[in-house]
Amino acid sequence: MNNIWIIAQTGNGDAITSEPMSEGDTATTSTTSQDGSPNNLTDKDTSNNKSPGLANYIIPIVMIFLVVMMFSAPRKQKKERKKLEQSLEKNDRILTIGGIYGTIVDIKDDEVTVKVDESNNTKIKMTRSAIGRNMSKD
Repeated sequence: MNNIWIIAQTGNGDAITSEPMSEGDTATTSTTSQDGSPNNLTDKDTSNNKSPGLANYIIPIVMIFLVVMMFSAPRKQKKERKKLEQSLEKNDRILTIGGIYGTIVDIKDDEVTVKVDESNNTKIKMTRSAIGRNMSKD
């Protein structure tokens, strides 16, 4: 009962090797790699079982937070834009995204008629999305 045998199989599954360990080799485990060269592992080699540090927990949480913030900003802008388009009323003073100032004369579904010149009674028809700011509400 004094002899201890180690049995190991190589990665390719072809051969099983065994070798005896002497009584003084209790702290050393000897293995043979696939190419036949011996690998000696000691207790010192296997004692690197350190618990993960605090950074291993904080970094993923921070990354998730950043991803959420990246997606929430455009969603907020889209919501504000929709609110602006829905709040348009007749006689509101507006500024288009093209830089044209005017007054809303008529609103039909997605089409807005804007009066841009008082003296010539010039009107422009555009979509609600073409309006950049509502000067009356600001």
